[in-house]
Amino acid sequence: MAGVQDSRLAIAVAKAGGIGSLPCAMLSNEKLHSELVTLQLATAKPINLNFFCHEPPTVDENVEQQWRKLLEPYYKKYQLSLSSIKEGAARIPFSEQIAELIEPFNPPLISFHFGLPSQELLERVKSWGSKIISSATTLEEAEWLEANGVDAVIAQGVEAGGHRGMFLTEDLDTQSSTESLLQEIVARVKIPVIAAGGIASAEDVRTCMRLGASAVQVGTSYLCCREATTTKAHRSLLLQRDSPETAITNLFTGRPARGLINRLMEELGPMNSTVPQFPLAANAIAPLRKTTSIIGSSDFVPLWSGTNRAGCRSCSAADITAELAQAFD
Repeated sequence: MAGVQDSRLAIAVAKAGGIGSLPCAMLSNEKLHSELVTLQLATAKPINLNFFCHEPPTVDENVEQQWRKLLEPYYKKYQLSLSSIKEGAARIPFSEQIAELIEPFNPPLISFHFGLPSQELLERVKSWGSKIISSATTLEEAEWLEANGVDAVIAQGVEAGGHRGMFLTEDLDTQSSTESLLQEIVARVKIPVIAAGGIASAEDVRTCMRLGASAVQVGTSYLCCREATTTKAHRSLLLQRDSPETAITNLFTGRPARGLINRLMEELGPMNSTVPQFPLAANAIAPLRKTTSIIGSSDFVPLWSGTNRAGCRSCSAADITAELAQAFD
């Protein structure tokens, strides 16, 4: 849930009996350290630290120019200059430097998205006693993760909001429902499986547990909680009875991710071959996002959401956690 939460939501979930998670991929080293100190002071309950482990991209100037040309009409409309686009990547993969920073905090759980870091980094994390979790969107990815030493695998169904955890394939046709993927993976791996995608109620949790899940991971239902940092416009759309449908798009970052359909997705198509590699696509979107957000528009903002928004409510994260925990009563 990078971009829509900080330590407050993780702490609230942990205190309510769940395992809170802190998205770390978009945090500077200074901010990550500050958040870890906050977590340490607030609760002794286990908190999961989530990191991306993508390959740093190589800038393709030809692709960049095509992407900017595609966005140029929007820049002109809002009187923006293409020279305002910053270079570099806003999302940083797990590294030796990050490992050095978090080691003193002895994190009990670390999860990865887009596969796993290098074997050397993985062994270093394991030497702290940390448990390792990573996302799989296909059976093949789950088996690869098990073979490479994870302690549990997240079965990320196609209903899940945010970035797909795909890393062995780029083919969206390989993506299946949470129930189908969960059953496939449970039948073939020996490690615990965590279900993710489309889970918004205690009954959804019960269904996943009956199908063999050892736990569930829930994101979308927490987006409208008081402790989340979700914007007012994003919250409003999520809570609308006739809120937009969702689609998987690569427009905002360069990797497929599910969110509410907005103007940019409608006009350029959710998936567009012009988009630069992850996470470089976000650089050219950033000025448009910043300018239009000031006037309350979500036309250029990634509105991450899963397909099931039934659990979204303006309440505390503790309320959502307690409601989901009724599955175990």
